[in-house]
Amino acid sequence: MGSDEGFENVVYQPAEDSELLAKAACGEIGAGQRVLDVGAGSGYVAARVAETGACVIGSDLNPHACRQAREHGLEVVRTDLVSGFGTEEFDVVLFNPPYLPTDPESASDDWMERALSGGESGRAVVEPFVGAVSRVLRPEGFVLVLVSSLTGLEEVESLAREAGFAVEEVSTESHFFEQLVVLKLSVSEE
Repeated sequence: MGSDEGFENVVYQPAEDSELLAKAACGEIGAGQRVLDVGAGSGYVAARVAETGACVIGSDLNPHACRQAREHGLEVVRTDLVSGFGTEEFDVVLFNPPYLPTDPESASDDWMERALSGGESGRAVVEPFVGAVSRVLRPEGFVLVLVSSLTGLEEVESLAREAGFAVEEVSTESHFFEQLVVLKLSVSEE
């Protein structure tokens, strides 16, 4: 078996959302750009983006995810969202957040549950991310964040605009129970 043995129950593994974000990121990011992949999980998106020649650093709160991403040769910092990056700035920040609406009574400290659960609205992790990400973003930089229709696309776009970002949909994909969208958030000139 491969080096991923034992991680499948504690680390979010690549799925349709990971692939959509990776494709969108590879189309938007160029060689030499400094990229932060927040919630890197297995490291799949970060590894794909690194193939473009970008300098990619991952972050994840889950120690098992950090270990798996490091086994794939990625630099990873164990931290919550962007809190572990003091004065560092990035050209691009990527995020495939936990976005499934979850009943608060069924919440647990299980790592897989945390990787999937977006709280009651599906935006429990997206909201603090949008509020904090500009701290690590270069002025001319941008964010690519994956959003599900289950999370409320309009609500996330509104949060981003309130935080001072211009919002653009760069990629979308429909599945039988949801629509996945990659939003590009740029510092608004307004």
